[in-house]
Amino acid sequence: MDTSRLRVLLSLPVLLQLAAGGGSPRSGALPRGCPTHCQCEPDGRMLLRVDCSDLGLSELPSNLSVFTSYLDLSMNNISHLPPNPLPSLRFLEELRLAGNALTYIPKGAFAGLYSLKVLMLQNNQLRQVPTEALQNLRSLQSLHLHNNRIHSLGKKCFDGLHSLETLDLNYNNLDEFPTAIRTLSNLKELGFHSNNIRSIPEKAFVGNPSLITIHFYDNPIQFVGRSAFQHLPELRTLTLNGASQITEFPDLTGTANLESLTLTGAQISSLPQTVCDQLPNLQVLDLSYNLLEDLPSFSVCQKLQKIDLRHNEIYEIKVDAFLQLLGLRSLNLAWNKIVIIHPNAFSTLPSLIKLDLSSNLLSSFPVTGLHGLTHLKLTGNHALQSLISSENFPELKVIEMPYAYQCCAFGVCENMYKLSNQWNKGDNSSMDDLYKKDAGMFQVQDERDLEDFLFDFEEDLKALHSVQCSPSPGPFKPCEHLFGSWLIRIGVWTTAVLALTCNALVTSTVFRSPLYISSIKLLIGMIAVVNMLTGAASAVLAGVDAFTFGSFARHGAWWENGVGCQVIGFLSIFASESSVFLLTLAALERGFSVKCSAKFETKTTFSSLKAVILLCTLLALAMATVPLLGGSEYGASPLCLPLPFGEPSATGYMVALVLLNSLCFLVMTIAYTRLYCNLEKGDLENIWDCSMVKHIALLLFTNCILYCPVAFLSFSSLLNLTFISPEVIKFILLVIVPLPACVNPLLYILFNPHFKEDLGSLGKQTHFWTRSQHPSLMSINSDDVEKQSCDSTQALVTFTSASIAYDLPSNSMSLPAYPMTESCHLSSVAFVPCL
Repeated sequence: MDTSRLRVLLSLPVLLQLAAGGGSPRSGALPRGCPTHCQCEPDGRMLLRVDCSDLGLSELPSNLSVFTSYLDLSMNNISHLPPNPLPSLRFLEELRLAGNALTYIPKGAFAGLYSLKVLMLQNNQLRQVPTEALQNLRSLQSLHLHNNRIHSLGKKCFDGLHSLETLDLNYNNLDEFPTAIRTLSNLKELGFHSNNIRSIPEKAFVGNPSLITIHFYDNPIQFVGRSAFQHLPELRTLTLNGASQITEFPDLTGTANLESLTLTGAQISSLPQTVCDQLPNLQVLDLSYNLLEDLPSFSVCQKLQKIDLRHNEIYEIKVDAFLQLLGLRSLNLAWNKIVIIHPNAFSTLPSLIKLDLSSNLLSSFPVTGLHGLTHLKLTGNHALQSLISSENFPELKVIEMPYAYQCCAFGVCENMYKLSNQWNKGDNSSMDDLYKKDAGMFQVQDERDLEDFLFDFEEDLKALHSVQCSPSPGPFKPCEHLFGSWLIRIGVWTTAVLALTCNALVTSTVFRSPLYISSIKLLIGMIAVVNMLTGAASAVLAGVDAFTFGSFARHGAWWENGVGCQVIGFLSIFASESSVFLLTLAALERGFSVKCSAKFETKTTFSSLKAVILLCTLLALAMATVPLLGGSEYGASPLCLPLPFGEPSATGYMVALVLLNSLCFLVMTIAYTRLYCNLEKGDLENIWDCSMVKHIALLLFTNCILYCPVAFLSFSSLLNLTFISPEVIKFILLVIVPLPACVNPLLYILFNPHFKEDLGSLGKQTHFWTRSQHPSLMSINSDDVEKQSCDSTQALVTFTSASIAYDLPSNSMSLPAYPMTESCHLSSVAFVPCL
C-alpha cells in the first residue's frame, strides 16, 4: 500500500468527525486545539499554524489540534522528548525544536509524522543521532542539525529518508565522515563544515548523485580520497576551505557540471594540466591561500568569470595562462611573488574589468588588452616606480597604485588632498580573514557568491564618476614641485647656503691648530660641524627640487626609495640631535667652569670632555638609526623626514624626539638660571672668558625659540589638531627645523670677539705659512717674527708663573704661545687655577 492511500485511510476518522461537527470553523471563531499562551492562525480552510516559541516551555503541549500543519516550539526549555509524543499530527509539515536543551532523540520520537517536510533541531545539545531516531520520515525534505554537539551518527540513522534534499550538520563535533549519507539518493545540499573531520574517504558521495552543493570548509582535513568527488554530475558548488593538509588537487572526473570550486587554505603546489578538461563549465575558481608556483593554461575553461589565486607562490604569468578567457571578469593575483608578466598575458581578456596584482614584485606592468578595466590594484609593488598612462584605461573607475605620484597621470588634483589619509599605507598590509563562519545553513562569503559578485559589477558600472586613484597626491606627495611655494624654496636655499659657508668658516677658525683648543671652543667647533651636515642635507633637497622642477611625479618614487633619501634623512636627524646634545653639554660646561672658578676647584680633564662628546654622538647616531630599523620612515615622504602625523610609529618617534629635546632645553635653562643667579649674588665679580658664557646663553635662547614650532607641530598631531595647514607644516619642516644650523654660526661670527681673534690668527698663520715656502721672504720681516716670538714667550711665562691654565687641556705640558684676549675687563681678570 503506497503512502498516499495510507494517509487517506488514517485521516478518514478525522474527516468524518469534522463532517459531523458541521464542517470547518466559522469565520471569526477561535480555532480549536490551540494550546494556552500559544499563537494560532488558520492555514487554509482546515489546517492550523501554531506558534509556541519563546514561552519557557519545559515539555510539549498536549492539546494540539490534529489539523496542525506548522508547529514552532523553538527557544524553550524542552530537555527531552517522550517516545511518540505527537502521534496524531498527521498533517504536520514543519516542526521547529531549535534553541532548546535536547540532549537525546529517543526511538520513535517522530513516529507517525508522515507529512513532515521540515525538521529543525539546531542549537540544542545533541551529542549523537541514534540509528532509529529519524527513520521512515519519508516526506522529510530538510533536516537541520547544525550548532549541536554531535560527535557520531548512527550508520543507518538516515535510512528511509528518501525525499531528503537538504542536510545541515554544520558546527558540530563530528570526528569522522558521515557515511550514513550514502543512503540519501535525492540529497542536493549538504553542509558539514566547522567540524573535526580529518579525512574524506574514497568515493565518499557515491550514493548521492543528485548533490548540487557541498560545504566542507573549516575542518582539519588531512586526507582527501582521489575519487572522493568523482561522478557527481549535478554538483554545482564545492567549498572546501581550511583543509591545510591537502597537497594534491582532487580528481573531479565525472563532475563536469561544477560551476564554483573553492579550495583554500591547503598546501596544493601545482594544478593538473587537465583541470579544465574535467571542469568545462567552471565559472568561479578560488584557490587562494595555497602554495601554487606554476599555473596551467585555463584556456579550456571558457566559462570562467572569476579567478582568485591570491596568497600563493606564483612567480611568473605566462602568455597562455589566461588565453582566450572571453568571459573572465575578475582576476585576483594579489600577494604572490610575481616578477614577470608576459606582455600579452592579458591581451585576450576583453571582458576583464577587475584586476588585482597588489603586493607582488613587479617592476613593470603590461597594459595590452586591459582597455576595459574598471578596477585595478597595483599597490604594494614597490619596484613598480614608473608612471602609467591613463590613455590605456579609458573605462577605469578605481585604481590603487604603489605611489601617490602615479595618480598624477590620472588627473587627481593635489587640492583634493586630506591630511588624515595622506599617509595611509597599502590596503594589503594585513591578510584577509581566511575562514568566516556563517550563521545560516549554506550562507557563504559574499566574495564567493557568484550572484553577488555579478551584481557588484553591475553596480560599479552604473557609477558615473572620474577616476578614483589612491593614494592621492598632495603637499607631501606633490605632482610638480617638491617644495611647492617659492617662499619655502627661497628659505631652503638661503638656509643651506648660510649654513654651509658660515659653519665652514667657524670650523676653520676654531680648529686652526689641533695642538691647542679650549674645551668650550671644541664644543663650538663640533656644533658647527654637525650644523654643516644639516646645511648639506638642505642643499641636497634644494638640488632635487631644482632638478625635478615642474615634473616631480616622474622622479618621486625613485627619490623616496633611493639610498639618497635615506642618507639625507639620517644626516638630518643625526645633525639635529647632535646639535641639541652638544649645546646642552656646552651649557653644563660653562656652568661647571664658573663654579670651578669661584671655588678654586679642579676642572674636569680634557679627555673626560672628549668622552662625553663621543657619548653624545653615539646617542644621536642611535636616535637617527631608529627609523631605519623600524621600516625606513625616512622614505615615507620625499622630504626624507619622519613626519609627525600618519602612521603611529612615525608620530611616536617624533613625539619621543620632541620630549628628549625638550628635556635637554630644560636642563640647559636650569643650568644657566643657576649660573646667572650666582652672578647676581656677587660670587664672581669677574669671569674669565665671559663672552663664551654670553654666547652659549644666546644660542640657548635662539634654539629654544626656534624649536617651539616643531614641538607644537608634533603635539598637535598627537592630539589630532588638524587646523594647521599642510603648507605651514611643510614650511616648519623645511625651513624652521634647519634654521638653527645657520643662526648658530652667524651669532658666533657677528657677536663673539673670539671669532675676530681666531680669524686674525688664521690669517697670520696662512701668511706665515705662505712666506715659509719662500726663504727669501723670511729674512725680510725677521724683526717682526722675533718680536712675535718674544711676545708669545713672555705671555707663556706670565701664565705659567701665575699657575694659570684656564680652559687648556690638562695634558698640554708645552703649548704654542697664542695671545689670549679677554673680552671683559682684562686688567681686572681674576686668574683662578681651575685645571
